[in-house]
Amino acid sequence: MGDSLPTKTALITGATSGIGRATAERFAAAGIQLVLCGRRQERLTIIQEALSKQTKVHILNFDIRDRKAVHAAITSIPKDFSKIDILVNNAGNAHGLDTIDEGNLDDWDAMLDINVKGLLYVSKAIIPKMIEQQTGHIINIGSTAGKEVYPKGNVYCASKHAVDAINQGMRLDLNAHGIRVGAINPGLVETEFSNIRFKGDTDRASTVYKGFKALQAEDIADIIHFVISRPYHVNIADLVVMPTAQASSTIVKKVL
Repeated sequence: MGDSLPTKTALITGATSGIGRATAERFAAAGIQLVLCGRRQERLTIIQEALSKQTKVHILNFDIRDRKAVHAAITSIPKDFSKIDILVNNAGNAHGLDTIDEGNLDDWDAMLDINVKGLLYVSKAIIPKMIEQQTGHIINIGSTAGKEVYPKGNVYCASKHAVDAINQGMRLDLNAHGIRVGAINPGLVETEFSNIRFKGDTDRASTVYKGFKALQAEDIADIIHFVISRPYHVNIADLVVMPTAQASSTIVKKVL
């Protein structure tokens, strides 16, 4: 299979920034049709206008935490885009960095609702179509936080451990239907992630990526494209990627 997949359609959640947007751009360059999902309508429109020069693009504006909205959005997909070949479950966030005893309940709800329940809602809406087709490819974007736990990471790490377990469960349950399932688990990626975690405190967020070269969203997008463009008999089930400077969640070589 070559670099171009013109007959494929991919649905990407969290497509308005970071890894989701970079993946949309990488897929568009390969001729893959896109269904882009996000909460920010203005950004979706801008991305649609930009990428429509390369491929067909449909946008869906909804909150992944609202299961009724998820169902309504997925069922509204036009016929030309309705055969979803690739699902990239990318939407996810970290909120706060507190010890478990000082944790904010709203932060906990947001992480579990977006990172776990939102992923399940979208998957539940798409999987029956893939089963009917007896083909498909699901990429779940996890994290190194789903492989280890670090101080003050408690609930965020728990949510990403859940993604790891769901990824494995999906692969088992969908094996009989010829559906490929795999996870990409990045370490430190320089996106809006830390701005969201620290609730707009840009000074604090900027320190996360100082003193070393972090992964970029485009790095992960390239990896996702590599994974989905393997021959059908090849399934990359679980991939961990970190910047060279990072050895674990807490060990990063920085030159300040």
